[in-house]
Amino acid sequence: MMAQVIIALGSNIEPVKHIEAALQLIEAQFNLLATSRFIETEPIGNKNQAAFLNGAVLISSEVDELELKNSLNKIEARLGRDRTQPKTGPRTIDLDIIAWDENITDPDVYERDFLKQAILELRPEFHEKF
Repeated sequence: MMAQVIIALGSNIEPVKHIEAALQLIEAQFNLLATSRFIETEPIGNKNQAAFLNGAVLISSEVDELELKNSLNKIEARLGRDRTQPKTGPRTIDLDIIAWDENITDPDVYERDFLKQAILELRPEFHEKF
């Protein structure tokens, strides 16, 4: 069955280059329905690093959540994501599933306004969830 999924994208190492590459790789594998605006955000946690470029995409997918997560991890690896670094450290690309069909799947959405804004751009009907 086809699911509608929102994937958050973030980068603070050559962010324009890595976001554009990630968008191309996502579009090559999945049906890209819409893309949010991308905005610059301050780092969370480790403040001693460059600002992030963050946004999200809405895709439709026939794969289950685990398979999609594995595909996103492969895209991150291809774009040089170093998983040995701290979770809040600098990264070439960060891809997270934040909504699956009618459900918010990442609790960070409730704490990070830029994620809420991206979801509402892509799925305005989600306003009732906030």
